[in-house]
Parts: sequence; structure tokens; C-alpha cells
Amino acid sequence: MKKTSDLIIPFSFEDRRPVNIDSFFLIPDFYDKHDEWGYLDLSKEEIFPEKKIVNIEYCSGNGQWIIEKAKKNPNVNWIAVEYLFERARKIWVKKHNFGLKNLFVVFGEAYCFTKHYLKDDCISNIYINFPDPWPKKRHIKNRLVNPIFMTELSRVVQRGGVSTLVTDDNDAKDWMAEASISSKRWEPIHEYPYFVSKLENYGDSYFDNLWRAKGKEIKYLQFSNTK
Repeated sequence: MKKTSDLIIPFSFEDRRPVNIDSFFLIPDFYDKHDEWGYLDLSKEEIFPEKKIVNIEYCSGNGQWIIEKAKKNPNVNWIAVEYLFERARKIWVKKHNFGLKNLFVVFGEAYCFTKHYLKDDCISNIYINFPDPWPKKRHIKNRLVNPIFMTELSRVVQRGGVSTLVTDDNDAKDWMAEASISSKRWEPIHEYPYFVSKLENYGDSYFDNLWRAKGKEIKYLQFSNTK
């Protein structure tokens, strides 16, 4: 059985570099030589032993949602992207302890990973579950979902692929819809105001359970990639 202490960052800050450690892809902060690494080849056995369609979850947290998806959908390869090391490491432990060969874990910033390490048209669908809403105006620049990121996602997602964005926050719901539509690459699947409150068999997560317990409505926004 794996434990979190089995996975450590294998270099000093001065020697930082991207590295793939047993299905855990680490992209260090303050690193500016991404192009020297090149795009990840998702067909390589060291990433996924079997060639299947690939879906990505951003903001994977402790991995509750994507672990269940990987278990219940063995015909799909899954990538979990998480920016906090302790959370990403927990997903990696669960991946190994459940024997999920169809799950690959990325520790790094979402836009950086997408822009520098993913090829065109290599992803079928993407999921962004409960991104930090950063409600204050001075923090707007920190929001993950923005037109630039959504445009970059349209490059890596195949035509007709779907982006699903989930939040409990009303303001976040509005600016995620605006960011998707203003990128001019994503067509809303649901009529205005572009969300539904229930998505059959979507699965749950830590934040899903937390906000539902507090009586909050969960909003599911979905957009189709028109390229």
C-alpha cells in the first residue's frame, strides 16, 4: 500500500524541473523552460498503459470525484489536475491503492499545464469542479476560468467535446458562463442562464457534499466546443 510519505519532490528549488514520478507529473512553480520538455504523449505506456479517450478534471481537490469516475469508467483515461501538493499527493496514493491504471495525476498550475504540455485535440471532455471563486475585485486575476483559459482549453479539447463547470456560487456561475461564451469557442448546451441544478449521475465531491449540507444550490454549466 502506498502512503503520502512515499512521494517527495525529488529536487531542490535551484534544480527544479518537470518530472514524471510513477504517474505523478510535477510542474514546479517559477519555472520558465517548459518548451524544453515538450508536449506530453498521452499514448505512452508510462502515462496510460492502454489507449482510450482522455478526460480531465481541474481542481481535483482530494480526488473524491475523479477516483470514483476512474473506478466506474475503466474505458476512459482520466487526468486529475491539482495545484496543492498535499492534495495531489493524496490522489496519487488513492490511484495506486485502488489500482487505477487509467488515472494520471498532475501537480501544477492548470493553465500552464494546458498550454505547455497538452497537444491539440488530445482531450475528449473537461470538468472544472468548484474552482475558487475569488469574489473580491482585487483577486479577479486569480480566477482560473477566464476567456484566455477557455480558449486554450478549446485547443486541446476535440471538436464537439464538452466542458462542464460546477459551482455553488452565483457570481462564479455568471463569470464562468461569460468567460466561456466570450472566448467564442464554446456554445452553451443549456438555455439562459446557462445552467441546470441537477445532472444525472454526475458524482459528488468534498465541496459538493459540503455546500449541499449548508443548503446551497449546485449549478452545472455545460458548453460544447465549436472550434
